[in-house]
Amino acid sequence: MMREAETRVQEEACTLPRERRGPDLSGEELLAVGRGVLRREAEELLRASERVSEELVRAARLIHACTGRLVVTGLGKSGLVGRKIASTFASLGTPALFLHAAEGAHGDLGMVCRDDVGLFLSNSGETREVLELLPYFRRLGAPVIAMTGVASSRLGEGADIRIDSGVLREADPLGLAPTSSTTLQLALGDALAGMVTELRGLRQEDFALFHPGGSLGKRLLLRVCDVMAGGDKLPVVSEDTPVREALFEITSKGYGATCVVSSRKTLSGIFTDGDLRRLVERRGLQAMELPIGAVMTKSPRTISPQKLAAEAVLLMERSEVSVLVVVSEECPVGVVHLHDLLKAGIA
Repeated sequence: MMREAETRVQEEACTLPRERRGPDLSGEELLAVGRGVLRREAEELLRASERVSEELVRAARLIHACTGRLVVTGLGKSGLVGRKIASTFASLGTPALFLHAAEGAHGDLGMVCRDDVGLFLSNSGETREVLELLPYFRRLGAPVIAMTGVASSRLGEGADIRIDSGVLREADPLGLAPTSSTTLQLALGDALAGMVTELRGLRQEDFALFHPGGSLGKRLLLRVCDVMAGGDKLPVVSEDTPVREALFEITSKGYGATCVVSSRKTLSGIFTDGDLRRLVERRGLQAMELPIGAVMTKSPRTISPQKLAAEAVLLMERSEVSVLVVVSEECPVGVVHLHDLLKAGIA
C-alpha cells in the first residue's frame, strides 16, 4: 500500500495541469514529464519482478526443451516487441523467428512445425489476428506461451502457460499509448532469454559464434594466424646480414622491423627502425656495415599463431611495443602489427 501511494504521488507530481500543456512549457516542466514516464515504467518493472514466479520458470524450461524453434507472434506494438524478443533469443543460441500475426493467417503459418513453441504477445489478450493462430498450434500439438495483461482473456485461457504482463497504467501523460505495457513485455522477454541462456550453459565463446561480424565475435574468435603477415610478407634476415641490407628488408615489408634468425632458422632476435635510429645516434653511419646479430634486440616479445588476436593486443599494451613476432617451434612464422589489429577491429 505504501508503495502504491508513493507511486500515485509521483504520478501526480509529473502530470502537468491541462492549462500548462503546450509549446510554452519550461525546460524544468518538460524534464519532469520525461522523468515521470521513466519512473512509471520503472515502477511497473519492479512490480512485475515481485509477482512473477513459477509460470516464468515453466516457460523457460519449455523453451529450453524445445527441439524446434521459438515462434514469437504479435500485432502492432506487441508485434514490434515480438521481433526484438525473437532476435534476442536467436542471438543467444535459441532458434527463433517472428511470425506476423496477420500474415500468419494468410499463408505464413506454413513455417510453423509441431516441434516449435509459440510465444503469443497481446496486452488485451483479445487481438483477433493473434487468436486466429491458436487453433493451428493446437492442431499441430505445439505448446503456446501467452504474454498478456488479462488472465481471463481468450488468449490467457487458451494458452498452456500464461505470463502476466499487466500494468496499472501506461506511462505516457495521457495514460493511453502502449508504453509501460510494451516495456514490460520486452523486459519479460529478456528475462526469459536470460533464464534459457543459463539453462543452456552458454559461454562467451558460444555467443561469439552467432556474432562473427561484431566486435565481440572478432575478439573471441579471431586468432593471431588470421591477422599476421607470413610467408613472403614475413621480414626476416640471418644473423650475419649487414645492417644496411636488413634496412631494405625492414622498409620493403613495411612492418618497421625484421626478424633475425640463426643458422637453424630459429628466432635469435628482432631489429626495428627504432633500434636503427638509436644505433646511428650512438655509432654513426659506419654502424650500417655491422652484422645485424651484433646489434639486434635479443629475446623479443613473441606470441603463438593459435593465440587469440585480443591477447596480442594485451601483450603489446603491457610491453609497450607495436609489433610481435609470431613463433611456432622456436621459428618465426609471421609478424603481427598493431595496425593489423586495428584494421581487423580488435584493438
